[in-house]
Amino acid sequence: MRITLDSGHSLKTAGKRTPDGMHEWSFNSVVSSYISEELKGYIGVETLRVDDVTGAIDVPLSTRTARANGEKADVYISVHANAYGSGGWNNAQGIETFTYPTASRESFVLAKLVQDELVKVTKRNDRGIKTANFHVLRETTMPAILVECGFMTNKEEATLLKSDSYRKTCASAIVKGIVDMYGLKKKEVVAEDHGVSTWAVDAQKWVKEQGVSNGADPKKPATREQVWTMLYNAAGNPKV
Repeated sequence: MRITLDSGHSLKTAGKRTPDGMHEWSFNSVVSSYISEELKGYIGVETLRVDDVTGAIDVPLSTRTARANGEKADVYISVHANAYGSGGWNNAQGIETFTYPTASRESFVLAKLVQDELVKVTKRNDRGIKTANFHVLRETTMPAILVECGFMTNKEEATLLKSDSYRKTCASAIVKGIVDMYGLKKKEVVAEDHGVSTWAVDAQKWVKEQGVSNGADPKKPATREQVWTMLYNAAGNPKV
């Protein structure tokens, strides 16, 4: 499954920042990166970033959607932070998720799953599912949503948007919505076990105390040289 991630705007987009100077892209990009990293843990999933990951270039929306369509992505997620008014702080707040007015049912279901999870974990005001004639929703050929994770023009939410913990929380909520929507399965992680087995703990302690062995790498096979050395030490010879 190929998931397109679109961090809205860039560092150069006019006006897209908090009244005290945080660029919206700074939030959007980090969230997209966390989403991409988390999705690596799922079977058969790859992500495609269609914005400029440096933030230096405001990639045209037509370029973003054309790339997603050309790469035959399965879903399009556009990450944003909201704003209200003509400048300065105000009381507008909360989270909302957009789809295109005539989008597929799949888009609406995905939007609902993501919106509900974001509201649940962030405990911000639920502004609901909305429709809009946004380019990235209109011109994509796959299910697409645009998520607004809080208002840059609200002091409380602006503080959250600057927080790494809030960014991770939003990313995980979006991933949870995607996982629930498409039934994604986590990759099995097999940890390499170098710990000593319970039944060998006392023996390990003894060989270390007696100077027979340093007790390291309990699960690795021993070479003949190591066996000779341990026998040599055990026989009371000068420790090697």
